[in-house]
Formats: sequence, C-alpha cells, structure tokens
Amino acid sequence: MTAATTVETRPATTDGGGVRDRIGRVLLWLAAVGAAAAALGAYGAVADAEPAVTVVETWRAYGFVVFAGLFALLALRPRGYRGVWPLVIFHKVAMTVTALAYTRNAAIEGTGTILVWDGALSVLLVLAFVLCRGWVAEPRR
Repeated sequence: MTAATTVETRPATTDGGGVRDRIGRVLLWLAAVGAAAAALGAYGAVADAEPAVTVVETWRAYGFVVFAGLFALLALRPRGYRGVWPLVIFHKVAMTVTALAYTRNAAIEGTGTILVWDGALSVLLVLAFVLCRGWVAEPRR
C-alpha cells in the first residue's frame, strides 16, 4: 500500500505581506536612487581629485554604481537574492561602526557624513529586510 505524501506550500507573503513587500521595495528603490545619485555626484570628486587619491575616488564612485545595482536587484526580487541581503547590510553597518570609531581621531575627515548616510541606510536596509522577509526563499520556477 502506498500513500501519497502532500506538501503544503504557502506563498512567500501572507496576511498583508503585499503591503509590507511594497513598502520594503519602495525603501530599496530609494536606496538604489540615492546610490545612483551619489555615483553621479562622485564624478566631480574624481575629476578634481589629487593624483594621490584619484584611484580611491574612482573606486568609491564605482562602488556607488555597484550598490545602486544591488539595491535595485533586491527591490525587484527581495526573496530572489537571499545572499545579497547580509552582504549589503554588513557593509553599511560596518561603515557606520567604523566611522563611529574614527570619530576619536579629529584628523580623519568625513566620519560625520558616513555616520549620517550609512547609518540611515543601515536602518533602511534592515527595515526593508524585515518587511520583505528577505530570509525567505523565492519559490523555484
């Protein structure tokens, strides 16, 4: 005698998850647009950079483009890229904590800017992660 085993499948979002998903995705799109704007704004910093820091400024500008892309991917499919969430959250939290540590040295410039922007982005990303349930895998197609 054989018995058929059934596995109940549930959608990735239930019980109002659609609203939470939309809010989380809007937050991610805001992050993507902000990173893209920062990339465009970095053009001046690269163009005006002293030769000793040109490569660093270029690296930073390209980093904004990469993060804009990562945030856009997460906004499009928040449960499709589970491994990306911890990477982007780690980076933003690490930047915030590092800037906080660097505030002890007055010679290190830019810590206030990093604290504000990366700190706010850390909160935004964690909120979007929770709202979109980023730890849940998207159903396989």
